[in-house]
Amino acid sequence: MNAGYRIMGVVNVTPDSFSDGGEFLDAERAIAHARRLLDEGADMLDIGGESTRPGAAPVGAEEELRRVLPVLEGLAGATLSIDTSKAEVAERAIDAGATLVNDVTALRGDARLVEVVAAKRTELCLMHMLGDPRTMQKDPRYDDVVDDIKAFLEERMAFATAAGVAEERIMLDPGIGFGKTVDHNLELLRRLGEIVALGRPVVIGASRKSFLGKITGREVTDRVAATVATSVLALERGAAVFRVHDVAPTRDALAVALATVTGRWSPRTTTS
Repeated sequence: MNAGYRIMGVVNVTPDSFSDGGEFLDAERAIAHARRLLDEGADMLDIGGESTRPGAAPVGAEEELRRVLPVLEGLAGATLSIDTSKAEVAERAIDAGATLVNDVTALRGDARLVEVVAAKRTELCLMHMLGDPRTMQKDPRYDDVVDDIKAFLEERMAFATAAGVAEERIMLDPGIGFGKTVDHNLELLRRLGEIVALGRPVVIGASRKSFLGKITGREVTDRVAATVATSVLALERGAAVFRVHDVAPTRDALAVALATVTGRWSPRTTTS
């Protein structure tokens, strides 16, 4: 088990994200929401201006920047991630305070993005996605889902380091829900230690995903308990970063899980 984990709060500045589409499209509302996540215990915030839900249409860089820059600027001083695959958006976001680029295409979407990350010396999250958001859930197939994704992440990490990104700045995300069936997602969670064995911090983004709804029968905003379950299981298997919408319950569950397994804990004051 990884004793040093981080919680990444999700801030979708979009009209069409699967979990909260349109709720935080207004910059002031997005900033207020982000501050609540920080108060609940988020270690960092992932700001995104383009939905990557199944079937989502692409957004141009200008519109993406119009959405995210005011939010990034309004959260100055917080640890910020920019959820983008575009070099222009990443560059402007880094100048506005982002210190992590979270790229769902693993540097396949924009050839210049790796140059930006290398030059700016930011952290980088490489995520596996089968196809693109418009096609990823159309009959996804693998020879062995864990072996295939592990090989993909290893290759993309090698690509990034060859282009000048320091390996110690790289995180890996197996892409729960991105071109995977329910069984694929469960197999990834079950065998997550094989991804952790690559030696870089592993990010888990199972929060509110549709496979949890298929298992539980719950609607998207009622999947908190299911999300917490995936987070605890992933922590036990070595995950280091948890990208979630519901920070407070995740924080509490991970704190108790870690204290139980390690026998080490420290009292925390309430954030309410």
